[in-house]
Amino acid sequence: MSLINEAFADSGAASSAGFAGLGGNLTGLMPILLIFVIFYFMLIRPQQKKLREHKEMVKNLKRGDKVITSGGIVGTVQKADAEPDIALVEIAPEIQVKIVKSTISEVIVKPEK
Repeated sequence: MSLINEAFADSGAASSAGFAGLGGNLTGLMPILLIFVIFYFMLIRPQQKKLREHKEMVKNLKRGDKVITSGGIVGTVQKADAEPDIALVEIAPEIQVKIVKSTISEVIVKPEK
């Protein structure tokens, strides 16, 4: 009779340990979730904002804007609307080059109206 009582005692202890292990797994996931949230707010979200601002800047390019390309070329936009993704930029007097608009990294000076 003592064997049966011990068996019931073990099965009850094992089932309650199983529930404790489940709670332990959930608390083990909390640091990983916290790291993901921190990465989102410190890395992913600012990068998306910067990309949005760059697209807006490229969309608003106009004749006369002084720009810097990602390759370091400084020039003045001559035509921005001739082709959808191409801008004509004057890099020296009488020297104009076609560049892809997305390679423009910064608008230095807006033309005065």
